[in-house]
Amino acid sequence: MRVAIVSEFYPRAHDPVLGIWAHRQALAARDAGADVRVLVLHRPVPPRSTRLRDAPRALRTLASQPRHVALDGLDVRYVPFFAPPRSRTYGSWGAWAAPTLAGALRRLHAEFPYDLVHAHNAVPAADAVLRARRSTPLVVSVHGGDVYYTAPRYPAGARAVRRALGSARLVLANSAGIEDEARRLGALHTRVVRLGTDVPDHPPHKAPAPTLVTVAHLVARKRHADVVRALWLLRDRHPQLRYLIVGDGPEREPLARLAAELGVADRVELAGQLPREEALERARAAHLFVMPSIDEAFGVAYVEAMAAGLPAVGARGEAGPQEIAAAGDGLRLVPPADVEALAAELDALLAEPAYLQELGARARATVVRAFTWELCGRATLEAYEDALR
Repeated sequence: MRVAIVSEFYPRAHDPVLGIWAHRQALAARDAGADVRVLVLHRPVPPRSTRLRDAPRALRTLASQPRHVALDGLDVRYVPFFAPPRSRTYGSWGAWAAPTLAGALRRLHAEFPYDLVHAHNAVPAADAVLRARRSTPLVVSVHGGDVYYTAPRYPAGARAVRRALGSARLVLANSAGIEDEARRLGALHTRVVRLGTDVPDHPPHKAPAPTLVTVAHLVARKRHADVVRALWLLRDRHPQLRYLIVGDGPEREPLARLAAELGVADRVELAGQLPREEALERARAAHLFVMPSIDEAFGVAYVEAMAAGLPAVGARGEAGPQEIAAAGDGLRLVPPADVEALAAELDALLAEPAYLQELGARARATVVRAFTWELCGRATLEAYEDALR
């Protein structure tokens, strides 16, 4: 079976962790038996959050992205397109990407006659595929952005999401909650395909001081600030407690200011975006993964932590954390935006080191049973086969 994957979110030279989950799912599908090629929608314009003095370098880096590379043995081609700023026009980016994508799909098919196209997200990827007028069967993955961001915020985006989901042979959702939302937005045929993670062979070496960790883009919905405030509430009961934040984004400076205002700046490390292996190594040395985020469709970061024996804490009522918690032990849920409840949960876990270690072992077992890349690859291949029937 030959599959062409189309995605906006995918690793690039300047950002090797962007959309790493899409790349890992592509590799998992390949390892399960699919023959895969990837087309990446590449907009060589720096995001609005880029500081003015950094803009020229960012623009040069984006413009110099190689058009054709091999990533882990996978053929990946970058398809450039231009579009107005995301904040105003993201819902219509599929229309801007369609002309160059149409040419890329045509050239790819001439040398690699693919059987189906798998688009990650309805907007812009699936919308661009439909506008390119290819008759190949279409599978669309919904990861959260379509239902939490694009459809509610942009009228053109809502129309594009509904058209793409309604036109797909099959819609893949990364959790049952997202599957329900996809059906509400017009998906006719759906199934849940969970993303996965690698499972380390050996338990990691732990940091000497008790450490909380979050690995995520620094945006408000990830609720890093709640963890900083919880750290302040626990300052007397756990005077050695530290908080490691791995990632970068527009909330970096506000988080640094908040930590300084609360007097816990010496306990908070803003490590920035690290190479993937270094980020995993540092995170696994912590004692507890904490990310009480909202609008969380799945959350690969939770299962990555759990695979290394780190218990995790997420927000109750979110599609992804609810599904992960339902699969087995290892992820504790607290009310969203409730700093006192978060602090109480952290306090209870940190106060019982033996139980925390036991919960970590259960977390790892949950991942082995339900959230490996091997399982994801088999489920993805089965979904492709169903779409072609």
